[in-house]
Amino acid sequence: MKRGFYTIMAAQFFSSLADNALFVAAVELLKTSGAPKWQPAALVPMFALFYVILAPFVGAYADARPKGNVMFASNAIKVIGCLMMLFGSHPLLAYAIVGLGAAAYSPAKYGILTELLPASQLVKANGWIEGLTIASIILGVLLGGQLVGRAVSGHLLAWDLPFISTGIDTAPEAAISLLIVLYAIAAWFNLRIPDTGVEMRPMPRNKFELLPDFWSCNSALWRDKLGQISLATTTLFWGVSGNLRYIVLAWSAAALGYSTTQASSLVGVVAIGTAAGAILASMRMRLEHATKVMPLGIAMGVLVILMNFIDNVWVAAPFLILLGGLGGFLVVPMNALLQHRGHNLMGAGRSIAVQNFNEQACILSLGAGYSLSTGMGLSAFGAITGFGIVVAGFMWLIQRWHHSNTIHHKVQLDHLISIARSDKTH
Repeated sequence: MKRGFYTIMAAQFFSSLADNALFVAAVELLKTSGAPKWQPAALVPMFALFYVILAPFVGAYADARPKGNVMFASNAIKVIGCLMMLFGSHPLLAYAIVGLGAAAYSPAKYGILTELLPASQLVKANGWIEGLTIASIILGVLLGGQLVGRAVSGHLLAWDLPFISTGIDTAPEAAISLLIVLYAIAAWFNLRIPDTGVEMRPMPRNKFELLPDFWSCNSALWRDKLGQISLATTTLFWGVSGNLRYIVLAWSAAALGYSTTQASSLVGVVAIGTAAGAILASMRMRLEHATKVMPLGIAMGVLVILMNFIDNVWVAAPFLILLGGLGGFLVVPMNALLQHRGHNLMGAGRSIAVQNFNEQACILSLGAGYSLSTGMGLSAFGAITGFGIVVAGFMWLIQRWHHSNTIHHKVQLDHLISIARSDKTH
């Protein structure tokens, strides 16, 4: 791997670490403020909001500027969101601003891999990036859980600045203040990401000209026989896993009676399995065999439903590791295949923006449905059952879709071969 790859990994680690710790702190901030039950669940779709709204623009922006600079600006936006959360803005609005920073960050983060590395190293690079991201999720949710717990928050709130009243009086506020430092560290690494030398693609003066370009790119990926399968798979996976993070918190409280601090450890357990699966996939899978992992998606859906029958933490922990492992092994080769097809069809930044749009639209719709259902009284167990059915059912449909594409391609190939033989005979 090139040297710049490790700088990218460090920047991604600290930014993702802060993102995931902030999620736990925001959940606790809403709970301690007496917010309605639907509002903590609404954090997930609010984070996805700007991914969907700005999808036509952020990919082109990432392709028009050095990606290290884009990542730096994105972390600065996340800091603004944290400050809004601390000083009076509604947590849902402030968290949406953090999502705005993340939306701009993602095309640059993944797009730079295709600029820096050859296609032969994309699966391996994705394995390391996803593995490191999952490691940051593990540590991030654990860090967030500990920061809002009594032991650590007591020490944080004991700190004081002479002659200055910060207005930071609660455990979640103290946690958010500390997380700003992590975003600053990530920004420091962003400034040290090397220029890849790839020619920039300038943005048009009229930014709305990007809308037809974006929809053209989106259509191109959905028309591509391999692109459509990998895009459908990753869209479903991230749509469900993005919401599963909160659902595990809710399930832990309902099934095990856990607090936010205790429940955050189980979210980390899922991430441990995902990291292991991602790293294993990076070592065992090749790009041309990516579609062979689709049956794992159906198995994930079945396992999600089986969570309803677990009420013991010693059973839950290995079960959640297995669930995460299947997801990690599924998503890494599919991500690599999607990036490869997207880079060839339209450019790295635009392809990642299209991917983010579809994935985050799925997170937004599923999260909005879950939040609405929570407001109407749906239990965590009911939500888990619904998610499991969605995963297993749609993954089965995607697998049948790919099988149909393969048969159609084989029929076309056989037809061309028969024509060639006929011409040769005559």
